[in-house]
Amino acid sequence: HLGEALLIANPNCTTMQLAVALAPLHQRFGLKRVIVSTYQSVTGTGEKGRAQLEAEENGETKIGPYAHPIHHNVIPHCDTFLDNGYTKEEMKVVWETRKILDFPSLAVTCTAVRVPVLGGHSESVNLELASSFTMPEVMEALAHAPGLVVMDDPSQALYPTPLFAQGKDEVFIGRVRLDESQPNTLNFWVVADNLRKGAATNAVQIAELVAARIKASA
Repeated sequence: HLGEALLIANPNCTTMQLAVALAPLHQRFGLKRVIVSTYQSVTGTGEKGRAQLEAEENGETKIGPYAHPIHHNVIPHCDTFLDNGYTKEEMKVVWETRKILDFPSLAVTCTAVRVPVLGGHSESVNLELASSFTMPEVMEALAHAPGLVVMDDPSQALYPTPLFAQGKDEVFIGRVRLDESQPNTLNFWVVADNLRKGAATNAVQIAELVAARIKASA
C-alpha cells in the first residue's frame, strides 16, 4: 500500500552474489547444505582497506583496518570475532542466506578471508542438493537464472576472476563440477563486483522492482 512505510534491507555483498547462484538450484533441486569460503577484496573494508593495500605495495607501513599486512598475504579475518569463533561477516552469510531463500533451517557454514585484491569478491562453494541431478540439468538452471552469467570452459581457461568482474553488474559463475566425494553435491566458483552487484547496483535493482510492482498495482 502506498500509504505504508516500506523498508527493505540491501543484503551483505558476500551473501548477495552467493544467493544469486544458489536460488536457481534451490528452485529446481532443493538445497541441503552450503559450505562457502570467501576471498574478499579490500574495498569491502572501504577506503581504509584500499589505502592500506596501496601503501604496502609502495613499500610503506600504514596502520589500517587489518591486523596483519595485506600485501602478499591473505587474512582469515573479516569483521569482528563472535563468541562462537566465527566472524560477524561469516555469520552474516549464514543468517542472510537463510532469510533471502526463506529457508530458516538451511545448513550453511562460511569461512571469510581477506585477499590483496582491490575490487571483486570471489567464493568457493560446496553445495549439497536435496534431490538427484545431472550436470546438463544444473548448467541449464544456471544459464537461465537472471543476473547470473556462466563462464565455464576450463579447456580455454574460461572462468570468472575478480579483475574481470570489476565494473560489471552481473554475478559470474564457473568451475561447476561434481563433488566426487559424496552424492548430490557440487563445487563451483562465484565472483562479483562487491561495490556494484554487492551494493549499489543491487539497491537500484530492488528499487526498480518495487517501483514496477507499485505501478502494476495502481
